[in-house]
Amino acid sequence: MDDRFLPVLLLLLGVSGSWGQGEEPGGPSEALPEEPIGEEVPKEDGILVLNHRTLSLALQEHSALMVEFYAPWCGHCKALAPEYSKAAALLAAESAVVTLAKVDGPAEPELTKEFAVEGYPTLKFFQNGNRTNPEEYIGPKNAESIAEWLRRRVGPSATRLEDEEGVQALMAKRDVVVIGFFQDLQEEDVATFLALAKDALDMTFGFTDQPQLFEKFGLTKDTVVLFKKFDEGRADFPVDKETGLDLGDLSRFLITHSMHLVTEFNSQTSPKIFAARILNHLLLFVNQTLAQHRELLTDFREAAPPFRGQVLFVVVDVATDNSHVLNYFGLKAEEAPTLRLINVETTKKYAPTAVTPITAASVAAFCQAVLRGEVKHYLLSQEVPPDWDQRPVKTLVGKNFQQVAFDETKNVFVKFYAPWCSHCKEMAPAWEALAEKYRDREDIVIAELDATANELEAFSVHGYPTLKFFPAGPDRKIIEYKSTRDLETFSKFLDSGGNLPTEEPEEPTVSAPVGTPFRTSAPQQVLS
Repeated sequence: MDDRFLPVLLLLLGVSGSWGQGEEPGGPSEALPEEPIGEEVPKEDGILVLNHRTLSLALQEHSALMVEFYAPWCGHCKALAPEYSKAAALLAAESAVVTLAKVDGPAEPELTKEFAVEGYPTLKFFQNGNRTNPEEYIGPKNAESIAEWLRRRVGPSATRLEDEEGVQALMAKRDVVVIGFFQDLQEEDVATFLALAKDALDMTFGFTDQPQLFEKFGLTKDTVVLFKKFDEGRADFPVDKETGLDLGDLSRFLITHSMHLVTEFNSQTSPKIFAARILNHLLLFVNQTLAQHRELLTDFREAAPPFRGQVLFVVVDVATDNSHVLNYFGLKAEEAPTLRLINVETTKKYAPTAVTPITAASVAAFCQAVLRGEVKHYLLSQEVPPDWDQRPVKTLVGKNFQQVAFDETKNVFVKFYAPWCSHCKEMAPAWEALAEKYRDREDIVIAELDATANELEAFSVHGYPTLKFFPAGPDRKIIEYKSTRDLETFSKFLDSGGNLPTEEPEEPTVSAPVGTPFRTSAPQQVLS
């Protein structure tokens, strides 16, 4: 399985990522602190409130324990709090053998270090008192998803089906149901299937070995079948007798076929769109308040089937709050209806080369032309402001970047920033002071570029702020600055021609959102 796609199933799944490794913690046999075993642990809204003393007690008392590491100032933690309490209530009502708890991360630095907590909120799941290898929850941050994820760890992840009545009852539960048909339930393929089912929270899973059910659904060999209440209704994934059931191949199949042929972009569908592992996304921008725009959806859907698994068809309604999507593609609402195609791996964007009516044939032709490499991608750029060079800090955009940054007579120091980035805002005064200090130097230019609104052919920006120095001369050399962000150190760097006389600590950056910046989720809050 391609490493780039390991997080995806988990995003049907959610947004994933390992926080890294902490110090080697003690195992379940670790001695408890000298506290009375009967010490009562406080609760808030059904959630245990733990600290470094009581965590050991809770691990001893509860065989299945989820712990949220939070920060009182964290906005995402505050948003999660009611959902987390609701998840606890759902599980308690079912008498599920699982307990939810929380730890104030900043107040418990020993625990955040032990469990490698680098962002808030972080949720860790402990089983059988083992604190050495907790499993991190990386799924959606809503009550039902959290509860379902826990149910599938303390109970079965799939329902064993014995008859047609059981199959029909399972299929009635969700729009997407996955059933594994296996002739021998002792085969390793069944274990692979059940392991996948633990994390695919958007689907309901069942499995069977009953011959009458094989016959009922027209199967003669081991097969995983995805049943859905839309589009084709069913998709089959036969198990290869020689190689067995491959987890990566099956997860790709399920994600691809659980998607609607055409998906409308909104905050609910966004995570699934970016989890789909389909690299090419075709977007139709329409104003759904207009009848003539709505009529285009039929042709758009008609063009989609041949491209399933290769191009994801997405509708963006410009009449709703999708301005961030329009901005990302450099569009205005009045330009709808129009098409854009993006490869979410390279972030290259493509537009039709001619103005033609949007029909099933023209949509298919545009897709094919891009896939064949017959359409050149375009780069997003703001217009050059009339006063771009009037302030001490010069304003660069995509259209004037090359001319300024690679001017052979100038040493150009550029800050690539995102308007929402807190680190960028913190260093802004030092950057302004630097520009003021060197404003009379003809050979030095201090500049900035909004990297969320401007793209460059030469390189991509993956974190904010990113600082790059372009020394004078014909070599088009680029030096990345990775040191302290203050006036004194910036000045040393410039005065030495792009070198620091002594090693300086590297300042933190905020990573750009994975994939494309028109996601609806906010940037992750990280520890500072």
